Amino acid sequence: MKVTDILPGSPCWAQLSVRDMDRAKQFYGQLFGWTAEADPDPQYGGYTMFLLDGVPAAAVAPLMNPQQPVMWLLSFATEGVDATCAAAQEAGAQVWMEPMEVGGLGRWALLSDPTGAPFAAWQAREFGGFGVVEEPGAFGWADLSTRDKDAAVAFYRTAFGWQVWPDPNYAMVGLADRMFGGIMQLGPDFPPEVPAHWNPFFVVPDVDAAAALAAELGGEVLHGPVDVEMENGPRVAVVPASPGWNIGGIRPEPGI
Repeated sequence: MKVTDILPGSPCWAQLSVRDMDRAKQFYGQLFGWTAEADPDPQYGGYTMFLLDGVPAAAVAPLMNPQQPVMWLLSFATEGVDATCAAAQEAGAQVWMEPMEVGGLGRWALLSDPTGAPFAAWQAREFGGFGVVEEPGAFGWADLSTRDKDAAVAFYRTAFGWQVWPDPNYAMVGLADRMFGGIMQLGPDFPPEVPAHWNPFFVVPDVDAAAALAAELGGEVLHGPVDVEMENGPRVAVVPASPGWNIGGIRPEPGI
């Protein structure tokens, strides 16, 4: 569905940082049907918008330094980045990049939650974020994997006012009685070097076909395709195209 307004506190953007911009553009263009539109302003270093039928769906940017990991970064909408940073710090977050203006597009800050998972806060002006969600090729869900699920749940509930539908291993989260993601515990089967991280999932009409295509394009199916064991649960797959570079497919719910 087309997005006209994003509720403060909810996911509003997903940005991928990579070493090889051309490879990323080709991979996601073939996988999701995205077209790439680079910002011509040199101050943004080649920042490229991924468009789905001409509407913003995600973005890709080059790594800012060699030590930066290849990763997806989720942004959460806020009506005031400065106030959100203050509230997040009070709740235990670390602010890595203080609030700054991004041209006339909005105001942005980079943080990590108390369990170490990075995220951004975005105060929209000219650019609101996702122009489409919950359609094939668009953002559909977000998972946080962390070593301390309870601490993460408490933080996002305090900092963003999220509703939580608790479960021993996986807590679903959302706002205004609408779920948009979940928080899961990283168990001992995950290598200790795997950090806490957010992972966006993108909607596809057929997860098995999308996972097979991702493999043909050079990706490796890390998990799935598998049906999530819950009532009306989706079918998902997680495909890292390189270490730390994760994409996921999520089956549309009935009616989408």
